[in-house]
Amino acid sequence: MIIKHVKWLALIALAIFLSACSDFGSSSIIKLEGRTMGTTYHISYLDGSSGDEAVKLAHHKNIDNLLVIINDQMSTYQDDSELSTFNNSSSTAPFEVSPDTAFVVKEAIRLSYLTDKRLDVTVGPLVNLWGFGPQKRPESIPSFEALNQIRKRVGIDHLSTEGNYLSKDISDLYVDLSTVAKGFGVDKIAQYLMQHDINDFLVEVGGEIRAMGKPNSKRDWIIAIEKPVSSHRAVQQYISPLDNGLATSGDYRIYYEENGRRFSHIIDPRTGQPINHKLVSVTVIHPSSMTADGLSTAIMVMGSELGLRFAQDQELAVFMVVKTDNGFREVYTDAFKPFLVAAPINKL
Repeated sequence: MIIKHVKWLALIALAIFLSACSDFGSSSIIKLEGRTMGTTYHISYLDGSSGDEAVKLAHHKNIDNLLVIINDQMSTYQDDSELSTFNNSSSTAPFEVSPDTAFVVKEAIRLSYLTDKRLDVTVGPLVNLWGFGPQKRPESIPSFEALNQIRKRVGIDHLSTEGNYLSKDISDLYVDLSTVAKGFGVDKIAQYLMQHDINDFLVEVGGEIRAMGKPNSKRDWIIAIEKPVSSHRAVQQYISPLDNGLATSGDYRIYYEENGRRFSHIIDPRTGQPINHKLVSVTVIHPSSMTADGLSTAIMVMGSELGLRFAQDQELAVFMVVKTDNGFREVYTDAFKPFLVAAPINKL
């Protein structure tokens, strides 16, 4: 069975794009952008140095260097990264990594058990099997036998940390931190800006966001959650995350179709197969962009009913878009209500 009609849509700021007021008063907004982690980043911040170009360039260079370090630590596309070296090693002995890599892996493990293993950073071989990873996409849908064989290499129980050491109890375990690493990168940039007395900013890396302060004295940063349709770009809801991180997961921009069935890039670790339900978009607001990043993926896997119960039990700020026969239905927790805003009059 050959996959003939494949829709590969670029992941450009998945489900989120930015909106900012055009009236900044006496302050000027500095904008920085670049590429990292196989995607793009955008930063807007209030300039406290009267537009000094040298200061701007220094910040840009330092942030680029910071992101290079994160790639050197956690990329699965760089063969010499810490994570790739760990993945490529057949040894089950403890493997020393940087404090940052250990920190991210520990949070990924914590979130995995919190979500009853709906988030699993060892699911990479299954993502690759279904054609959504660094390896080329398959020419046919994976067989039952191939799926079961790969599932033997997957499971968060096989991964552990102690201090700055990672351990695996099977030699071919493969760890992919893409569900949390972009959020971590956002948090690191935010930390850098605050360390340099920049306290009014908006940071976005591949759709994961961290907001702080305001773009001007009149209003907060405004962000638009994208309507989950692949044919065009439209706004589902405007929100203001205030001083928080924000992440959105969705299955409507990276997928392929075969014989009328849609195959999402989001894999359910329990079944080893792409998710297949009516929940199409999840947005999570949390003080940590990294944590929001992981939780949005886990709730996407859960589906709308279980995901809503989980979010309510954990008192999380979660906004979901569910597909119905009549279009899309919005569902959100009480904790999310304070972040809803009306459409801004002026936007860039």
